[in-house]
Amino acid sequence: MPTTFQTAITTHELETDILVIGGGTAGPMAAIKARERNPALRVVLMEKANVKRSGAISMGMDGLNNAIVPGHATPEQYVREITAANDGIVEQANVMAYAQRSFSMIEYLDSLGVKFERDATGDYNVRKVHHMGSYVLPMPEGHNVKKSLYRTLRRLRVDITNRYMATRLLPSPDGRIAGAIGVNTRTSEFVVIRAKAVILACGAAGRLGLPASGYLFGTYENPTNCGDGYAMAFHAGAALTNLECFQINPLIKDYNGPACAYVTGPFGGYTANATGERFIECDYWSGQMMLEFYNELHGGRGPVYLKLDHLAEETISTIETILHTNERPSRGRFHSGRGTDYRHQMVEMHISEIGLCSGHSASGVWVDDRGRTTVPGLYSAGDMASVPHNYMLGAFVCGAYAGESAADYCAQNELATPDPDFINLEQQRVLAPTRRTHGLTPYEVEYKIRRIVNDYLQPPKVTQKMLTGQQRLREIAHDLDSLIARDPHELMRAMEVHSILDCALMATAASLFREESRWGLYHYRVDYPDRNDKDWFCHTLLTKNANGSIHSTKHPISPYIVDMPKADTDAYGQLRIPQAAS
Repeated sequence: MPTTFQTAITTHELETDILVIGGGTAGPMAAIKARERNPALRVVLMEKANVKRSGAISMGMDGLNNAIVPGHATPEQYVREITAANDGIVEQANVMAYAQRSFSMIEYLDSLGVKFERDATGDYNVRKVHHMGSYVLPMPEGHNVKKSLYRTLRRLRVDITNRYMATRLLPSPDGRIAGAIGVNTRTSEFVVIRAKAVILACGAAGRLGLPASGYLFGTYENPTNCGDGYAMAFHAGAALTNLECFQINPLIKDYNGPACAYVTGPFGGYTANATGERFIECDYWSGQMMLEFYNELHGGRGPVYLKLDHLAEETISTIETILHTNERPSRGRFHSGRGTDYRHQMVEMHISEIGLCSGHSASGVWVDDRGRTTVPGLYSAGDMASVPHNYMLGAFVCGAYAGESAADYCAQNELATPDPDFINLEQQRVLAPTRRTHGLTPYEVEYKIRRIVNDYLQPPKVTQKMLTGQQRLREIAHDLDSLIARDPHELMRAMEVHSILDCALMATAASLFREESRWGLYHYRVDYPDRNDKDWFCHTLLTKNANGSIHSTKHPISPYIVDMPKADTDAYGQLRIPQAAS
């Protein structure tokens, strides 16, 4: 019979200038740049795991997908590239703000000891994967990124609060953010942190769809990234945008990691069908690329593979060094166990579960070009902020200017006063699973939510299926009142289930709202199969109504600051190689 633990409410209170929530990529850089901007500021970094190894990069990365290096690309070229890749639904000012600071961030990371590939002249060895420009900078020794970040955090005396999971942002009567409340994942003690500004950097909503393996934590994204940042922003009243634009990636079959055609592409590797034939010109991740992948997989020419067996031994050895020692070191062991050798076999690929992520698509909390959300004092950066195709370097850059912007905000604002009744109600909500002796485990409820997401929301999207899924998800909301937690770790999982359900409901509402198809497979609606620029060339914004329900509206796209020639606008719609279409 399930048992629970009883716990008294123990609360610690802290005051700071800036609270950063999320210790992965964007969060540490936001904290670092806030302290560099004003060394007198108090900065607290809250992380529900341990900053030394937390976040989507965990230890490091095998390359930068979006490096704008002088001599290889210009910020204007990059803005055109991302505008085209995202079907025109971008705030170009946000993309330009990233692009203009890209190279200085590379140099800054270089100064911290992060190593990038260089050519024989000592220049950064930028390679081409994108459809139009060259932006990929390999990191053959990229496993030291987190070590470099952590050393810098300690040197700048950023206060680190490990093992505390933020559950809600604290509102104030004047509409500003007043801080956040969190619960310890080892002791169930609470911490209430009053702050002048809060920066959300909690990563993607990676535990949304269910992987083909059925394992809850066998996701493409870091499975601790459950969408809690999206949920906290929503409940704080912030606007979220384009949540119908899902993240869907090409994976290694039966392995929760990317096939990395964008890493192998510069070396001559490519995505191929079952006959070994290349069917798309560009392996850069975009919704249109994923639609071509889907069509090939289900059109009688699958499975789809990563093809490397035609390459020279020296080239394959270099690829193995990059792919098997950085982002996912388990990759080499997986191939070995399956008997796959790049020299002799193609690597079978598949399509990932769905998620919400600006880093790989365009779903996120609405921010401007300084990381500001629609709520005063609240900032966001990284995979959960609305700068499309952000990736790791974008998380660093956007984290940097969010930290600097928040530091400037603190110079002109005092601490807001949180509502004590709100804190009490939140503590009761969080601890409710610990007070029950019978009920449902977080794992049971999470599996049910994510199974429904797969059954009813996975593209191609069908209106009636989504309506049915929406009804089922609303029914599951009642199951939250039956959650039990038998220890503090399981309490964390129970709170994650709340966030996963919030994200599933938001994704469904957003998908139903945009009545067209856009972004290739990311938002392909069978009932509305065509792109409709006349009615839907806009952002969608999603907010929380006063009664707690979801409200969706259209939001105009700001005038472009970089002209889009017709050839560039249509570039990502021309990916299929004609011979492969026969």
